[in-house]
Amino acid sequence: MSPDQDEVGGADDAASAVPDHATRLEAWFRDNEPDETIVPAATVVLVRDAPGGLDTLMLHKNSKLAFGGMWVFPGGRIDAEDLEGAPDAETAARRAAVREAREEADLQVAVEDLAWIAHWTPPAITPRRFATWFFVGPAPDGVVTIDGGEIHDSAWMRPGDALVRRDAGEVELAPPTWMTLHYLAQFADVAALMDDARVRVPDVYLTVIARTDAGMVAMWEGDAGYDANDPTIDGPRHRLHMSAAAWRLERRR
Repeated sequence: MSPDQDEVGGADDAASAVPDHATRLEAWFRDNEPDETIVPAATVVLVRDAPGGLDTLMLHKNSKLAFGGMWVFPGGRIDAEDLEGAPDAETAARRAAVREAREEADLQVAVEDLAWIAHWTPPAITPRRFATWFFVGPAPDGVVTIDGGEIHDSAWMRPGDALVRRDAGEVELAPPTWMTLHYLAQFADVAALMDDARVRVPDVYLTVIARTDAGMVAMWEGDAGYDANDPTIDGPRHRLHMSAAAWRLERRR
């Protein structure tokens, strides 16, 4: 879909019994002190072919950790061992992505199989700021094994199903995870995804968060309200609406 077309993600309506995860996310921003420190990090999005489409590996984080209680992709901070001898930041991030797949899921990922698809920097109001490289790659053979400490559960999910489950209140997602799942949901199989991922220009997201009567809104460069952090300004849209009932991507010129 071209960027000058409208994109819509998520359901328009949801049952009144859906837990208000959007409000919980807003409370996380509100009740924690902003952290000016930005920690370099890397995430690895592992995908595999499954009947009817592709699946991606999701991990359920311990509620006491950063992004606690949310379903995420394997990932974490870039450590000193990843930086040692690395010729550039991308190489260090790739090493971290491979290491995190091993540590969090017991999967041995080949660094050359990964494609860089995005880089995310959270807003200044975020309590814990991880500037994160996102890589995607085919899942290697092996059984996913978690530690039961930092990670409480794991599941292979169809990207579109994960988005529907968020609106149903079954899983919690952070905006970068939602946007990545939205991207993955375009592809019927791993080959088509990787063909695109290997040639695309990675998206760079410097997020700002605003509040509206309907809930929080994440905005990115290209949105008319981005520079002023004012979602009411008319014009182009590049934002994620995060209401209690449903999340919806709006992108138009």
